[in-house]
Amino acid sequence: MPIYNLQLETFLRVALAGSFNKAAEQNHITPSAVIKQINLLENDLGLQLFERSHRGLKLTAAGESLQTDAIYILEYSEASIRRAKNAADNVEEIIRIGISPLTPAQFLIDLWPRLHAFWETVKFRLIPFENNEKNASDILQNLQRDIDVVAGIFDEGLLDYRQCAAVEISQEPICCAVSVHHRLADKKRLAMEDLYGEKLMLLHSGQMKYVDRLRADIRKNHREIQVVDFDFYDVEVFNQCENGNHALMAMQMWGNVHPLLRIIPVKWDYKMPFGILHAKQPSAKIQHFLAALEYAVKTL
Repeated sequence: MPIYNLQLETFLRVALAGSFNKAAEQNHITPSAVIKQINLLENDLGLQLFERSHRGLKLTAAGESLQTDAIYILEYSEASIRRAKNAADNVEEIIRIGISPLTPAQFLIDLWPRLHAFWETVKFRLIPFENNEKNASDILQNLQRDIDVVAGIFDEGLLDYRQCAAVEISQEPICCAVSVHHRLADKKRLAMEDLYGEKLMLLHSGQMKYVDRLRADIRKNHREIQVVDFDFYDVEVFNQCENGNHALMAMQMWGNVHPLLRIIPVKWDYKMPFGILHAKQPSAKIQHFLAALEYAVKTL
């Protein structure tokens, strides 16, 4: 049950829908009930939130301000409820794993029998999140608040920038993603020379040393490859790769991020560390989990 004033949620629905009737449909109540809630909210606040006319509804300056804050309040409220539910669980036994298309947890599922053998009562809770730069920064800098661990690629610079730590599980080969319509899409493995004349999308210089090494090799020895910089891995980068018919530095585990891209191994020696990102000062529960993970990996 929400812990904020329900009139605030109704206000936000009306503001976004621009109509009492549309908001009523979304709330499964009558338009008159919606109008009553808005009137009560305006009376309680002593503010006019909407300008009403025959042309429809328009937010006042006060309404626009409240709309911006209401979005934050509702999101924070939902997060508060999640934290309360987590506290109600036996948190000593539950590991909350953040997942997104770019941070898959399948390898943990594959390791489950071995993890369970080390820690019989451990449970996983998978928590989806949108992989954008703001979310990634907030989640990694506040691990153990809403999410305990995230699986992903990393290097020392990323860990320092995001203020977290990591346990390396493997060294994953750097691959290339191309559109299924790309001239290279049918190849099972690429050579550097296959990329000549292509635009290769790489993380901007200075973000990850492993990518910078690949960039330096291309600039020195393979100038026929044109490097295109980008700042952050999100779904839009994969869209740009497909729409622009470019090649994109990618990892094999990202095969399900975009249905129209193929991820192909490349004949080079460039790899990235992959593992579990966790808080710099892990709780006893997370330390126990990391020990179980180390056991599981060693017994593969």
